[in-house]
Amino acid sequence: MRRTASRAAAPARTGAGGRVAAVDTLRGFALLGILIVNITYMASTHQGSGAADPAFDGPVDHAVRAVVAALFEAKFFLLFSFLFGYSFTLQLGSARRAGTRFRPRFLRRLAGLFALGALHAVLLFPGDILTTYAVLGLVLLAVHRIRLRTALRLAAALLAATAAAYALLAAALWRAGGGGVDTAAAEAGAARAAEALRGDAASVVAAHLEQLPDVAFLLVFFQAPAALAMFLLGLVAGRLRLLDDPGRHERALRRLLLVGGTLGVAGGLVYAHAGATRPGSAYHVLALGVDVLTAPLLAGAWGAAVVLALRSRRLGRLTGALAPPGRTALTNYLAQSLVGALLFTGYGAGLVNRVPPAGLAAIAVALFTAQALACRWWLRHHRYGPVEWALRAWTVLGRPPWRAAPESGGSRAPRSAADKLSTKG
Repeated sequence: MRRTASRAAAPARTGAGGRVAAVDTLRGFALLGILIVNITYMASTHQGSGAADPAFDGPVDHAVRAVVAALFEAKFFLLFSFLFGYSFTLQLGSARRAGTRFRPRFLRRLAGLFALGALHAVLLFPGDILTTYAVLGLVLLAVHRIRLRTALRLAAALLAATAAAYALLAAALWRAGGGGVDTAAAEAGAARAAEALRGDAASVVAAHLEQLPDVAFLLVFFQAPAALAMFLLGLVAGRLRLLDDPGRHERALRRLLLVGGTLGVAGGLVYAHAGATRPGSAYHVLALGVDVLTAPLLAGAWGAAVVLALRSRRLGRLTGALAPPGRTALTNYLAQSLVGALLFTGYGAGLVNRVPPAGLAAIAVALFTAQALACRWWLRHHRYGPVEWALRAWTVLGRPPWRAAPESGGSRAPRSAADKLSTKG
C-alpha cells in the first residue's frame, strides 16, 4: 500500500517525451551542490591556495568551510558525471527509436560542449568541467558497448589507481620532509589574484588564464579519472534502467544511503581536516586519495537520499522544485558562473574576498531558489532552456522547436529524453 502511494506521488516518468523524473531531479540536486562548492572558489582567492583567509577566521567561518569540504566538495560533480553516463544511454535509445545516426550528432554535441566550456573557463570561471566532459565523452562513445561487468571493473580500477597514485605521492612527500605550503607566498599570491579579479575585463580574463594551468592539472589528475569512472557506472545503471522505477531497488537504495553515507562522511571529514590543518602536506595528499575512494560512496548516498525522498508523500514535492533546473542544467550552470562573475569580479561588484563563508552559502541557496522558480516558469512556455536549445540546434544542424507544445502546460517534458547532457563537476 505504501509503495503504491509513493509511486503515485512521484512517478518514475513524466511527460509525453518519457523523461525519467528521477534523472532530472538528481541533476537539479547535483546542480545545487556544485554551486555551493563553486561559489567558494569564485568568491575567494584563498580557497585552494593553502593559505587561510585572514578576514574570515572565526568559528562559524571554519565550521561552514568544513561542512562544504566534507559533504559537498568533490562529491556533486561525481553525481553529475554518473548522470552524464546514464543520460548517454537515454540518448542512444532515443536515436535508435527515431532511426537517426547517433555518432555524428553526439560528436557535434561534444564539440559544442567543449567550445562552451572553453569560453566559460576564460570569461567567467576557470574551474570549468564542460571541456573535461567533452573529452571524456569521446572515451565513453568509444567503449559504450563494453560488457557491464567489465565497465564496473574498469570504474573500480580507475578509482583505485588514482588513490594509489596519491598514496605514492604522499609517501614521497613524507620521505622528503612532509611537504606543506609556503604560507607567505600563498597569501601574497591570493592578494595579487584578488587585485587582478577586481580590475577591468581584460584584467579578469588575464587572471583566469593565469589560473588555467593549475586547474587543468587538477582536472587531469583528480577529477577526470573519477569522472570517467562515474561515466561508466552511469552507463551500467542506464543500460539496466535502474532509475526508471526506483521502487524496485528501495532496499538497495537504503543500504547505499547507510553504508555509503557512513563511509563517505568519514572520508570527507578526513579530507576536510587535512585541507584545513595541513594543506600541501603528505597527510593532505593522502587524504585526497582517501577522498577518491569515499567520495563516490557519499555521492551515491546523496543520490539515494533524493530518490527515496521522491517516493515519500511528504518529500515527493522535491520533484517540482529540482526537476525544472535539472532539465535546464547547462543554462543554469553557466548562469551561476555569470552571476558569480558579476558579484565577485571587476565585471560587477568586485566582492572577491569580501563575503564570509556563511554568506556565500546563503547566496548559493538564494540563487538556486531563484533559478528553480525561473525554470519552472520558463518550461511552461519553452521546450528547452536557452543554451540547451542552441546546443541542440548545433547538434541536429536544424532549428528545434522553441515554444512548448500547447498541450504541455509546462509540466510535460521535451519530446526526447536524449536532449540533456549533464554539465560540470
